[in-house]
Amino acid sequence: MIELYTAPTPNGHKVSCTLEALQMEYKAILVNLGEGEQKKPNFLKISPNGRIPAIIDKENNLSVFESGAIMIYLADKANKLISPDPVKRTKVIEWLMFQMGGIGPMMGQANVFFRYFPEKIQPAIDRYQNESRRLFEVLNTHLEKNEWLATEYSIADIANWCWVRTHKWSGVSTEGLNHLERWKNAMYEQPGMLKGIKVPIEINIEKNLKDQDKTEEFIKNAQKMVKK
Repeated sequence: MIELYTAPTPNGHKVSCTLEALQMEYKAILVNLGEGEQKKPNFLKISPNGRIPAIIDKENNLSVFESGAIMIYLADKANKLISPDPVKRTKVIEWLMFQMGGIGPMMGQANVFFRYFPEKIQPAIDRYQNESRRLFEVLNTHLEKNEWLATEYSIADIANWCWVRTHKWSGVSTEGLNHLERWKNAMYEQPGMLKGIKVPIEINIEKNLKDQDKTEEFIKNAQKMVKK
């Protein structure tokens, strides 16, 4: 049994989608970021950096933090979504690290400056939205000649998709990126994805963007997280 400590964020969804895709038995435990539960001693024992997600694998008596590390661990444990072949495996990790070091941080900062900061610092907004768009273009170019990011469908696709699918919230356009759009839409059809993005609770970003009250409520809650 896997205990998943998480919240409804792209990084949280990376692991819940992976667990669903692998059809692993798990229990999702909501970490209330707005209340600062990620900074409490019990959680810091599992995740020293005070960030979600984190897991405890009861079978191996092992805790793992950092979403990318968790995804590799789970894929290795199930022997799925990452190849044992060293060349193919490297390609999976390569695109996973692309998300960890690029897509995630840049979109995360775009969210902060575009949505959450009370004052709008336009150069910062431009910086992170433009860099996110550039990274999207890297994905689009690669996907022009490849169905999936690595040699075959893998955790690299799940990791990048969990962020890319939220691009409207970050204020980043995908206009003209037809190969990226093809891949993004195909990901919704992959086993476990629709269920995984509803863990631990469902937040419909597309719907929230059409409802001003829900958007403002989400932003208020997110602002609490930014201050933690």
